[in-house]
Amino acid sequence: MLSLESSLVVKATLPAVKASAVAISDAMYESLLASDPELKSLFNMGNQANGEQKLALATSVVAGAEFLVGDDIPFAAMLDRISHKHASLGISPSQYTVVARHLMKAVGEVLGAAVTPEVAAAWDEVYWLFACHLIAAEARLYQQAGVEAHSALAEWNVVRRREEVEDVVSFGLTPANGDAIPSFLPGQYVSVAVDLPDGSHQLRQYSISNAPGGDTLRITVRRMRSADGKPDGAVSTKLVESVFEGARLHLSKPFGDVGMEDGEGPVVLASAGIGITPIVSMVDHLVRSKPEREVVVVHADRSPATHAFRDEVSSAVASMSRARQLTWYESGEPGSQGASGREEVRQGYVEADRIPVPEKAKAYLCGPLPFMRTVRSALIGNGVDSSDISYEVFGPDLWAGQPDVAVL
Repeated sequence: MLSLESSLVVKATLPAVKASAVAISDAMYESLLASDPELKSLFNMGNQANGEQKLALATSVVAGAEFLVGDDIPFAAMLDRISHKHASLGISPSQYTVVARHLMKAVGEVLGAAVTPEVAAAWDEVYWLFACHLIAAEARLYQQAGVEAHSALAEWNVVRRREEVEDVVSFGLTPANGDAIPSFLPGQYVSVAVDLPDGSHQLRQYSISNAPGGDTLRITVRRMRSADGKPDGAVSTKLVESVFEGARLHLSKPFGDVGMEDGEGPVVLASAGIGITPIVSMVDHLVRSKPEREVVVVHADRSPATHAFRDEVSSAVASMSRARQLTWYESGEPGSQGASGREEVRQGYVEADRIPVPEKAKAYLCGPLPFMRTVRSALIGNGVDSSDISYEVFGPDLWAGQPDVAVL
């Protein structure tokens, strides 16, 4: 708990810190990465360039402070998400000390004379309460995975490569040391380390796109092409263009706060674009373990030509006794049906209120934030409890403040 003295100071200064949080985060990252360039491997430099990583840090620190002073913030869920991401990157407790130094330096630079010793002490307490929660959670995750921070990566062999659709490639992987494939929950991810042509080293998270218990672990990569002034994705381009059967990759153990637990009740699985990757793992798992479970599979894509795993999911739906499928394309094949006879294909943007929602369903979502917000709102409107809706975000979690419009 935050001390009473610090709580009063934080409440008084929270509006000013909140208004300057992104500037503080920006200054912190600039100072941190200048002092230790090797830390760049832990951060997606594309997200650094477009500002998303800075916004995510600012949002999380402010949310942590709001929680500590008594505001109703879903802090536990935020901690869970961050700790899984940190564990996949091999973050160690000592790195929190480094971040603290640069963060408090940035607070002083941005807020200037307003940062009295009392203010600095109060916000330092906020940071360390936040950090200690994460350090403890990450220690548990490392223990469960049987790894230690900074030694979380292992070599894996690329034994299969398959082109799914244009710019989307799946890789089948096995541990290079002959160990068994580690257990995981459908929907979780691994970090993949890549050495780039400029000599830099980067880590990215990719969802596992097959069910547990197979002879390989499959990840699926979409090559990120330049758009809206953003450059090509460096890691995705390297993987898609340069990694073939016989290559080796360094992977973390599986982590991720969104994982489908076994159960009996109905499930709604909703995805858009490459957000299908964790969803197809869940579909694969249901086919293998609970083919009689009631399942509604919803997907949105630009066209059938860009829809990865279209045939795989359609065949899965056909093999399950109580599954149905609803697909939206911006263009192409309105009114058609898939192989199961239980797939309805529509044209245009997602009409979320048309999604059939079984009673007492659990839902798993993955796709662009506007898509997920729209679907989530419709699910809640159809009686699904918000606690029964899980979502996965590719990249920094910027859920707050996104508009409720369905776009791909």
